[in-house]
Amino acid sequence: MQQQEESGEQIVIVGAGLAGLAVALGLHRKGVRSVVLESSPALRASGFAFGTWPNAFRALDALGVGDKIRDLHLQVQVLRVTSSSTGVVARELDFTGKQGGEPFEFRCVRRDVLLQVLEAELPGDTIRYSAKIVSIDDEHDDAKIIHLADGSTLRAKALIGCDGINSVLSTWLGLAKPSHSGRWATRGLAHYPDGHAFRFQPKFLQFFGHGFRFGYVPCNANDVYWFYTWSPSPHDDGVDKSSGAKMKQYVLTKLRSSKVPAEALELVQRSEISDDAPAAPLRFRSPFSLLFADISKGNVCVAGDALHPMTPDLGQGGCAALEDGVVLARCLGEAVLIGTGGVTEKERIESGLLKYAGIRRWRSIELIGTAYTVGFLQQSDNAIVSFLREKVLAGVLAKRLLKMSIHDCGTLSS
Repeated sequence: MQQQEESGEQIVIVGAGLAGLAVALGLHRKGVRSVVLESSPALRASGFAFGTWPNAFRALDALGVGDKIRDLHLQVQVLRVTSSSTGVVARELDFTGKQGGEPFEFRCVRRDVLLQVLEAELPGDTIRYSAKIVSIDDEHDDAKIIHLADGSTLRAKALIGCDGINSVLSTWLGLAKPSHSGRWATRGLAHYPDGHAFRFQPKFLQFFGHGFRFGYVPCNANDVYWFYTWSPSPHDDGVDKSSGAKMKQYVLTKLRSSKVPAEALELVQRSEISDDAPAAPLRFRSPFSLLFADISKGNVCVAGDALHPMTPDLGQGGCAALEDGVVLARCLGEAVLIGTGGVTEKERIESGLLKYAGIRRWRSIELIGTAYTVGFLQQSDNAIVSFLREKVLAGVLAKRLLKMSIHDCGTLSS
C-alpha cells in the first residue's frame, strides 16, 4: 500500500474517550486544532455510566458543556452507605447543601451521552475512526511520525496518549504496568421505558461488607446504573466471568444472601449483562511509581486512564480524566499560541507538557492511593476492619470522598 504523508505538523491525540475528547475540545475552545485517532469504527462507551462530582462539573463548565449534561441527568440528593451484613445505615450525606461555600452537585452521567455531547462540539474532521497505529517513529527532526494501518502517516508536533489502561504511549514513556487489585467488577444499566420511581427523590445507595461493594443510582428518568465489585474467595472461584448470564446469577445470589432491599434485586434482574465484557479485573497503577515517573517526555505525554488507572471506589476515574483534559488543553494551548522571543515552538510545547505533568502528578497519586484504600476498607471481611468500618471509618471515608470531589482544576485560561 502506498504511503501518504499529510503535510504539516499536528497535535495528535490517541484515543477518543473522555480524556481524549476533553483535550481536543479544550484546544478547540482556545483556537488550536488537533486530530484524534480512534481505533474503533465509532465512539466506544464501555462502563455504562459514571459518578460525576463537582470537580468534573467544573471541568465540563470550563469546556462549555456542563449545562447540556445537567439537562440530561438527574441531580442526586442523598448518598446513603449501608452495611450489607446488618442492614444498618452507616452514613448518610445530604447533597443538596454546600461544600466549600458552593452548591454541591452529583449526577450519574451516561458515558455514551457525554461522549456524544463532546463529539458534537468538535469540528467534523477532528476524530478519525478506524485509525489504527502501526508504529511511531521519533527519529525525524522534532516531530513524531505516526504510521497508520491504512498506509498513511502523520507528523505530530505533540503526541497525547489517551489510549486507556493498556496504553501504548504510557509503555513508551516507561510508566509502571497497572497491577491487579485482586478484585473484580461487573456493571449494568436497568432501563425503564415508562420511567422509574427513583427519579422522584434521586439517591445514591451503597452497600458494603460480605466481601463485596454494591451500589445503584439513577441517571435520568428511565435509566438506573448499578455496580458490583467483589474479592473472589475459594467458594466462588468457579464463577464464569466470561458469561453475562452467569455473572448476573452470581450477583443475584450474593445479594439475596445479604441485607439489601428488594428493589436492588429487581434492578439487576431487569438488566442484561453482555457477554462482551461481563466482568473486569480492577487494576491500578502504583501511586509510588508516579513519584518520579515521566508523565511527559519531550513532546509526548499521557492523560486519563493511560496516566492514572485506579479502582472505582471514589468514583473519580472519569472525573479525573476530564480534569486532565482541561489542564492539558490550557498548558498546551498556551504553549502553541503564546510565542516567546528566542524560544522555539518545540521548546514551548515540551515546557507546556512538563507544566501539565507537574500539576497532575500529585493529584493522580492522591486519587489512586485513596481509591485503593477506600475499596480495601469497604470490602474487607476481616472482623476488626469490619467493626471499625461500621463504627468509626464510615464517616471518615465519606468525608475523604467529598474532599476528593471538590477539587478545582481551573479554567482553560487559568
